[in-house]
Amino acid sequence: MSYARLILRPGREKSLLRRHPWIYSGAVERIEGNPAPGDPVAVVAGKQVIATAAWSPQSQLCGRVWSFDGEQPIDENFFRERIQRAAALRRTLQLDDENGGCRLIYSESDQLPGLIVDRYGRYLCTQFLSAGTEKYRDIIGKVLLELDGIDGVFDRSDAAIRKKEGLPERSEHLCGQIPPDTLIIEEDGLRYQVDMRRGQKTGFYFDLREARRMLRRFAPKRRILNLFSYTGAFSCVALAAGADFVINADSSLPALRTAEKNLQLNGFDKNYENLQGDGFTILRELEKRGEKFDLVILDPPKLIDSQRSLMRGCRGYQDLARLGFKLLNPGGVLFNFSCSGLMESDLFQKITAAAALDAGADARIVGKFTQSPDHPVLTSVPETFYLKGLCSVI
Repeated sequence: MSYARLILRPGREKSLLRRHPWIYSGAVERIEGNPAPGDPVAVVAGKQVIATAAWSPQSQLCGRVWSFDGEQPIDENFFRERIQRAAALRRTLQLDDENGGCRLIYSESDQLPGLIVDRYGRYLCTQFLSAGTEKYRDIIGKVLLELDGIDGVFDRSDAAIRKKEGLPERSEHLCGQIPPDTLIIEEDGLRYQVDMRRGQKTGFYFDLREARRMLRRFAPKRRILNLFSYTGAFSCVALAAGADFVINADSSLPALRTAEKNLQLNGFDKNYENLQGDGFTILRELEKRGEKFDLVILDPPKLIDSQRSLMRGCRGYQDLARLGFKLLNPGGVLFNFSCSGLMESDLFQKITAAAALDAGADARIVGKFTQSPDHPVLTSVPETFYLKGLCSVI
C-alpha cells in the first residue's frame, strides 16, 4: 500500500489527534505525489503517518479521514466492515425493519464521511456527497446490496453540496432491482408513501421519529397547525392520536399532494386542510384573520448554512416562534425545530424565550427534541449533532 502523502503544517494535527476527521486546505503544507480527486492519501504530521483520508482538491474541506490507522487499506473489505457495523447498530436499535425505514448510514457518525444511506423497506437510497465516496460508489453499492433484506439501491446524489467537491448532481438507479416509483413504509402503526426519486433529500425525515412519538401525548382533541408539513407525517400522527382538525401548510404542492395521500392511506378522509404558500406569509395571514390553534408545529428548512447567515437565521427562527406563540389558545402547545448544525441548543432556547416574550406568552418548556438514534452523534465530531427542538406550553 503506497498512497500519496498529505503533509500537514506544523501544529495543525491537533484536531486529528482528537479523532476529528476534517482537514481544511489551510492546514496543508504540501501534497507529495499526484492523487486524483477521491484518492486515499496518507496524512503526515512531522514524520508520522497519523491517518488515511480521501483527497478532495476542489473543496476547502480537502481531506476527510477514512481511518486513523495509517496502515489500513481503503478497499472493499474496509467498506464492508464499516457498513456492516452501521447496519448492526440499527438492528440493535430495532429500526432496521424491512417494512419500515431508518437512516442506515449517517456519514461521519458511522465513520463513512460524505455517505448517507436511508432504508425504505427492501430498498436503499444513497447520497454520495464527497469526492471520496464518489470514487468508491460502485464498491459501496455492491456491499450495500449484500445486506440482508435489500433488493436494490437508488442513488439520489443530487444535493447542491456536491458542487463544492467538483461533482455533478446525479439521480439514478445504482444496483440491484429498480425500486417502484413509490414505496410504502410503516412507522409506529402508520403507513407513509415515499418517493425516493423526487422527494426532498431521500424522501422522508427519519430524524423526527422521537418528536412524532411525543406529539401523540399532546394531540388529542386539539386543533393543529402543521407548518412546513412536507408529506404530512406529523399530521398523520396527530389525527391517529385523536386530534380534532389539522392544517398542513407547505410551499410545495407535490408535498401537499403526498400528504393528502398519506392521510387517506391511514384512513383519514376529513378533519384536515392543505394550504400552499410561504410559511412566514401563512403565519402572518392566519394571525391577521384571528385564527387560533391548540398546537402549532414549526419545522422549517435549514435557515442557517454558514456563519455569515447566522444572525439572519436566528431572526427567522425567532420570528417563526413569535408568530407561532401568538396563534395559540391559552394552554396551547408549540413544537419548534431547527435543523441548522450551527444553531446551538442554548441559543435556540434563548431565541424561543425571546419569541415568547415578544408574543406576550408565559411559555414553559416541557420537552426537548433531538435527532432520532439512527442519526447518532459521534463524540469526536460535535457537528453530527444538528437537530434541536422544543415543546413549550403557554
